[in-house]
Amino acid sequence: MNPALSPVPIGTVATPLSTVFSPSTSRRAAAITRAILDQLPPLQTSDCTIELWDGTHYPDSQERSCKLILRHPGSMRAMFQSQTALALAQSHVLGLWDVEGNWQALFDLSEQMARLQHTPLKKARLAFQLLQLPWPRVPKPKGWREPAHLQGKPHSIERDKAAVEYHYNAGNDFYAQFLDETMTYSCAQFTSAEDSLQAAQERKFEAVCQSLQLKRGQRLLDVGCGWGGLAIYAAKNYGVEVVGITLSIPQAQEANRRIREAGLEKQCRVLVSDYREITEKATFDAISSIEMFEHVGSEMLTTYFSQAYALLKPGGLFLNQGTTVENSNSCKRFPEFIKQYVFPDGEVVPVHVSIKASEDAGLEVLRVESMRENYVQTCAHWVKNLEAKREEIIEMVGEPTWRIWRLYTAASGHGFRVARLNCFQTLMRKL
Repeated sequence: MNPALSPVPIGTVATPLSTVFSPSTSRRAAAITRAILDQLPPLQTSDCTIELWDGTHYPDSQERSCKLILRHPGSMRAMFQSQTALALAQSHVLGLWDVEGNWQALFDLSEQMARLQHTPLKKARLAFQLLQLPWPRVPKPKGWREPAHLQGKPHSIERDKAAVEYHYNAGNDFYAQFLDETMTYSCAQFTSAEDSLQAAQERKFEAVCQSLQLKRGQRLLDVGCGWGGLAIYAAKNYGVEVVGITLSIPQAQEANRRIREAGLEKQCRVLVSDYREITEKATFDAISSIEMFEHVGSEMLTTYFSQAYALLKPGGLFLNQGTTVENSNSCKRFPEFIKQYVFPDGEVVPVHVSIKASEDAGLEVLRVESMRENYVQTCAHWVKNLEAKREEIIEMVGEPTWRIWRLYTAASGHGFRVARLNCFQTLMRKL
């Protein structure tokens, strides 16, 4: 395979990165790397320091908020030769580069770099210099996470189950390391930077329950209920009967354990089921769907909203919270990395697309509210927790999985910060 067209090749040499090249190779690669960096003006004024594998720094050794560490003489070639986000991300997962400190400074630098206008001659010179760097063949790290290879028709029930199983196969204990005590894996609702993540998640639960106007004795369907945080909160504080559904068996088992622990098993239960498999037509007073929406698929949006319409009683309320993009072209940002290593078959669409699909299904849209700024803070908490629990997580699932989720949550936080991504709560009613 032509290395210019492929991701970073994974070798079988079980030796540390620091010992797989000679001193002469190191010196030559350092000189070439510095020559490349000299042609990128934003590096001179950014809040990032670059540390090379030989311990030297660029542009100088001044302390800055972020340090980008190149761990191999061929790191920059692996990162940029194919000019794909997948290669950049995969080279990080393989340990060829790392980040210490402020991710936000690194992403700000990446935005500046993306705006650079190079002449064809300069592009050719940079490409030639990259090719002079050694092409890294690195060992497959312990605990390597294989990319998803799903079979069957996209967004069929069987394939959606396989996609969810892949995402959650890291295990309940892994997610418990960086989520709050309610095990909530969605955007929280903050009132200040001092709020704890758990307090912000519980505030979100309360806002959802109030939006749905829940009353004692009503029935709530929680689609994509996760580990049962909202279901438990609604049953405990509003006296409603809750049916939660998820496609993850371990997740459902843990949710039901938490329900029993809270003494709510008579009011609340979690089933392993796809939303299309629920047959209790017109029996729910309210439906919540908190960030399951990204798994539906654009071609299935009308089916999704039509099923919600069918399950609701007349006058019933449906609150849908989901991530969106600013426009259709935004779907192309980091798609392969996310689809291969995080959310296989995941899709995000502009908010107007989902609104139209809900209206086509017969639902009345009552309110649309942005949660974007809250998601910036939520992702920041997750990144901080992942970094604080680095050793425990690596021992549990391996360093590649830790790197994947740290990069994914940090990059997502940046997407929300610059409004490339958004998260909307849409409240709807069945007339």
